[in-house]
Amino acid sequence: MPTLLDYLESEFRTFDEMPVSEVDAAVLSQAAMLNGQGIVSNPPELPKGILDRLSAWLAPHASPVRFADFAHAERFEGMFTGLVAADIKRCLFALTASPRFRDLEVRYFQRVYDEVSYTQFMATAYVWRDSFAFVSFAGTDISLAGWRENLDMTYKPRIEAQRLAREFLEEVAPLVPNRLFVGGHSKGGNLALYAALACTDDVRNRVERVWCFDAPGFNATTFRPQDYARLGEKVVRIVPQDSVIGMLLDCPLEPVAVKSHAAGIDQHSIFTWEIEGNSFVRADRLSDMSRAVRDIAAEWLSTMDEAQTERVVDAVCAAIVASGAKDFTDVLAGGQQSWRQLVEASQRIDPASSEILSKAIGDVVNIAVKRVGKDVLVSLGLQKDR
Repeated sequence: MPTLLDYLESEFRTFDEMPVSEVDAAVLSQAAMLNGQGIVSNPPELPKGILDRLSAWLAPHASPVRFADFAHAERFEGMFTGLVAADIKRCLFALTASPRFRDLEVRYFQRVYDEVSYTQFMATAYVWRDSFAFVSFAGTDISLAGWRENLDMTYKPRIEAQRLAREFLEEVAPLVPNRLFVGGHSKGGNLALYAALACTDDVRNRVERVWCFDAPGFNATTFRPQDYARLGEKVVRIVPQDSVIGMLLDCPLEPVAVKSHAAGIDQHSIFTWEIEGNSFVRADRLSDMSRAVRDIAAEWLSTMDEAQTERVVDAVCAAIVASGAKDFTDVLAGGQQSWRQLVEASQRIDPASSEILSKAIGDVVNIAVKRVGKDVLVSLGLQKDR
């Protein structure tokens, strides 16, 4: 069954000939993982006065680039980000050759990375002539700061990357065609939905579709049901049938499950999702494993208040540092044993943090045993067989 790269290498119709599809949105959510720093211009700062804003809009902006300019930029070190950087690299060369994507203008780009505040953010705006703009938000890179920011979403009503996403969408909107699409994968999908929910009414009314690909939800206090209602039917949540990341945190919008040729957490990569035509192949339903992840995570988080959750996050991050991991690929290198390695590393942190982490792990295991049974946990390497 074809996948994303097959689609890129075989779909030759332009956007004038075939409208934007969910697969196109997935392609651009992965293109957002290209670090365009030094290649694509930042959005200009808009003056506040009406006349000044009009003058700025009429003035010529920095020349847009295309995907070929990424390939010619000789900035490959650091250009391909995320856990599947090799697929992102292959994606770039397919985009450069594709009759459908090669003439897209890459207009605006922003990257913010701050280890002190645990902020990791990238966003890019793609424009097709005078027809539409697609604002795409990148997911998490492999930095420990970026993954700490993910964990912070469990107890913070808003993380810094979400604020930056709203600002980027509002800054870019006056500079691009009226039709707006927004999307992203993983944390990028979270940022896309946050930006569409939190932006001004004028910008939100221009957004035609928001695509969230296997994206986590929000802290339960971030949005209310009426906030989602303002977007109506514009949001499309797509997850693989074994979704893990897309089952975390709070989002009332029902996801569409699709098929993948991978299994378990490896299905998180969009490059494994099956495609027919310009759509993902639908699965009958989420797998039992995916539903269990959703229920276990929700129950566990409901047992802690904000302060308790923050202490657990601090303890987890301390254990990761104690493990000697330099980035998140080191954390994942142990496969199913990574969980056990984290437990072992917790013995090398301060006693108070070690106790907090041990209790948290015990609570998760107890909830999981209740919901899925001990045998399943043993098979996943999350509990020893005794």
